[in-house]
Amino acid sequence: MDWKNFQALLSGVNKYSTAFGRIWLSVVFVFRVLVYVVAAERVWGDEQKDFDCNTRQPGCPNVCYDQFFPISHVRLWALQLIFVTCPSLLVVMHVAYRKERERKHRVKHGMEAKLYENTGKKHGGLWWTYLLSLFFKTGIEIAFLYLLHFIYDSFYLPRLVKCNSKPCPNQVDCYIGRPTEKKVFTYFMVGASAFCIVLNICEIMYLIFKRISRVARQMKRQTRITVSHHNDCKNNACCNCHLPMNRLDIKPSLRIKEDMRASAPNLSWAP
Repeated sequence: MDWKNFQALLSGVNKYSTAFGRIWLSVVFVFRVLVYVVAAERVWGDEQKDFDCNTRQPGCPNVCYDQFFPISHVRLWALQLIFVTCPSLLVVMHVAYRKERERKHRVKHGMEAKLYENTGKKHGGLWWTYLLSLFFKTGIEIAFLYLLHFIYDSFYLPRLVKCNSKPCPNQVDCYIGRPTEKKVFTYFMVGASAFCIVLNICEIMYLIFKRISRVARQMKRQTRITVSHHNDCKNNACCNCHLPMNRLDIKPSLRIKEDMRASAPNLSWAP
């Protein structure tokens, strides 16, 4: 994994994030990526070498290690970090698509023409893309936490594990290297992941609440404009008629007869 490109990706996404999103990026990069690169990889670097069993049966330590560590913690966390940051690419790609549309629109209609007020502003389709990326990140975090708990039956690492798989002659005891240190880092990474889930949920609620508030304000403004127009029309004596008021007071049938007499004055009309 190229961590410089990874950092550049996170910095690019930071421009289009909310306050919760910026905190999430800081937690991912500082408390997860740096801890993973600086400390976690070294702690798990010699895990199979320090996995010691009380037997010299060839192949038994390897089988027991594979039984208890089907996938290493650090490799699982590396996959988690990659998958968690991938949804952020959706936002970057959508903003790039908007910029390209804006460029083509200006080439076609002139440099003063604007298709978007701000290509990075979360309105329309970009809002839905950003919200969808948050749901993806939350689902991925929960899925990896469940996978880690399912593989190891808990987040706790014991000092001693018992194994009776072949080719072990009987049940043997195996000891994990640096169990306390590994347990501390496991709890730390799980806690950071849980905190990121909370941040994602808060950001989802913030975006939805902000969108509902904006729609409510627009509806209230539209209602106010409609009521204002209605009151202006009501204050006029007759806003939709061009006839004098004395003609409006005449019944419709009499008014029709008067119009016909005016158009044909030579004819005799019955009263």
